[in-house]
Amino acid sequence: MKPPANPRSGILLVDKPQGITSHDVVSRTRKLAGTRKIGHAGTLDPMATGLLVIGMNSSTRLLTFVVGLGKEYFATVRLGQSSDTDDAEGTLGAPVDASAVDDDQIAAGIARLTGDIDQVPSSFSAIKVDGKRAYALARAGEEVELKSRSVTISAFEVLETRRQAGFVDLDVRVECSSGTYIRALARDLGDALGVGGHLTALRRSKVGPFDVADASTLENLVVNDRLLDPAAVAGTLFPSHALERQDVIDLVHGKRLTVPELEGVAGPIAGIGPDGRLVGLLEASGSTVKALVNFPTDEVLTKEEAE
Repeated sequence: MKPPANPRSGILLVDKPQGITSHDVVSRTRKLAGTRKIGHAGTLDPMATGLLVIGMNSSTRLLTFVVGLGKEYFATVRLGQSSDTDDAEGTLGAPVDASAVDDDQIAAGIARLTGDIDQVPSSFSAIKVDGKRAYALARAGEEVELKSRSVTISAFEVLETRRQAGFVDLDVRVECSSGTYIRALARDLGDALGVGGHLTALRRSKVGPFDVADASTLENLVVNDRLLDPAAVAGTLFPSHALERQDVIDLVHGKRLTVPELEGVAGPIAGIGPDGRLVGLLEASGSTVKALVNFPTDEVLTKEEAE
């Protein structure tokens, strides 16, 4: 497929297939779009499928704010066997008969892993240790000790339980804060029950307000047809404020605005120009407003206005 001649700015929702990396998805999308400036918000392991939020061109500036959004996953946890990577792609340990673990024990274990918890990420994660990725150190046989981090598990529910050959497989739904490792939840649940555990399937269904039901597969992706307008995306994530033309010019030139109605509005504010374009993200201090993130001048001003 020939890439479009003038790729636009926007956000893409892509349903990542199993067996490839998030970087692979970005590379393929880059070729389809015919642009070099592209990135994603939140890596999915090769084993995982589901929602990948991709930013193109100037909309990559929004990805910083997408990364920290809450997420929803559907996963399968196998109780009765551990893995050095905490998932099915690693080296599996010896099976431990989990048939005696009953539903009440599982529910109690899940309850302890719900709410605000401290979680130690998998040693085979992308977290940097002394400038190197933890997974690279682990694969090289080095001992990797990661510090625990505070995460929030808003929901951790069992949808189905299957028992066979000494294993207990749990299909679960998890709502969590950014930075949560679902693999670590599987590991910690298995450890708490004394039988070990690891993840055998993982699908990300939501990132903040974005849903995988609205995503395209790589096979049917037509980039310019599926791009979400940056103004619409920013308006979904943040409060919006309509700007006059002179406001746009002043913000691009580094000036501050006085906007009494924005006093007390916390967090980024989507500044929308008269033409409906996203001018940038604004920050209010009292009634004084300044640009927090500006979009490129040539996207929001004419040549004469920029001079």
